[in-house]
Amino acid sequence: MTSNHLVAQSIDKLKRAHIRITPQRYGILEYLIENDNHPTADEIYQALAERFPNMSVATVYNNLRLFTKVGFVDEMNYGDASSRFDFTSAQHYHTICEVCGRIEDLYYPGLEDIGEVTTNLTGFKIRRHRLEIYGICPECQVKQEQSENAKQY
Repeated sequence: MTSNHLVAQSIDKLKRAHIRITPQRYGILEYLIENDNHPTADEIYQALAERFPNMSVATVYNNLRLFTKVGFVDEMNYGDASSRFDFTSAQHYHTICEVCGRIEDLYYPGLEDIGEVTTNLTGFKIRRHRLEIYGICPECQVKQEQSENAKQY
């Protein structure tokens, strides 16, 4: 599905929920869909500040809260100071670099029924779930290898 289609589909859902579509709201949603870098609210604000010079950080936060409530966006808090936000068009998981903090989406077939399996095994009524896999991204692996090689000489 193209990002333009996701934006249009999301805007339609907001309209059906009688939520007004402001230029800033549209811009924030569009940014989230087009950039899969799991940005913080401040990163979204910085990216859109030139396009919307009168927009405040509070506007970004308020819209992110709205999108989270509507179900478009997941707020990801990994224990650091800033939450990161992820547009959710399909259930997916995350790999997280322990060195630089980079987050990548992971789509893994076979985990679609994890909620149902968990209910069957535990009796819990599963409302949501999150899987995080921690490691070192390829770029940080290269940097570490280069650093180790430099120490040898």
